[in-house]
Amino acid sequence: YAQHLKDAGFHLLNQANNHGYDYGPKGYANTQKALEAVGLKHTGAKGQITLVDVQGIKVAVLGFSSYPRDNSLIDIAAAKAVVQKAAALATVVVIQVHWGAEGADQTHVKPGTEMFLGENRGDPIAFSHAVIDAGADLIIGHGPHTLRAMEVYKGRLIAYSLGNFAGGKGLKGEGNLGWGGVLKATVNSEGALVAGHFASTYYNTHPGVPMPDPQNRGLNLMRDLSKQDFPSSGARFSVSGEISTL
Repeated sequence: YAQHLKDAGFHLLNQANNHGYDYGPKGYANTQKALEAVGLKHTGAKGQITLVDVQGIKVAVLGFSSYPRDNSLIDIAAAKAVVQKAAALATVVVIQVHWGAEGADQTHVKPGTEMFLGENRGDPIAFSHAVIDAGADLIIGHGPHTLRAMEVYKGRLIAYSLGNFAGGKGLKGEGNLGWGGVLKATVNSEGALVAGHFASTYYNTHPGVPMPDPQNRGLNLMRDLSKQDFPSSGARFSVSGEISTL
């Protein structure tokens, strides 16, 4: 699958999530070897800061989750420390984070800690604002299996969840669980959002292959959620998916 991911246009993948250790440390390491064998970078291990060059700009990418093997989104003080270290190494710092409760009804972002199956899945708002204060420039959230709002905090974009992009073998695609999207964000040399675009995608449970959504269901949902959950700081979307601040 690693070669397929590369052929599809991926460059870097985040291992900080609830399934990263499904096959234990050997499976985790084998995943890294498979990615590296085809030239793909990875991030997400505790203390790991992955550096990449994007159009001549040094970018640091870090993965976070609620699990002790990864950079922790629960320990906000530790998260701020590793982000500060990354900010000293790169011009732009990007955070990939697995957080939040899961399910079709978990579309809204609310202040406070989110729980799922007895697990502390973090406080997405508190974490995001704290790491941006520490030097992060772009935050990409995953985990709830549904789209969530986008917020602009101190000029930095926070995508609280991009939903499900692809499925297959058990990852349901009915209703909003099959809605996702591709986010393009452009930041300036200071890391602040300059422009962005969200393109809606969808998939059916079988075969779980993502396709462009001509109905723009994901975009319409994200537009509404951003207004509802962040009336004064939510990202704003044009009918074609262009992203702007207020």
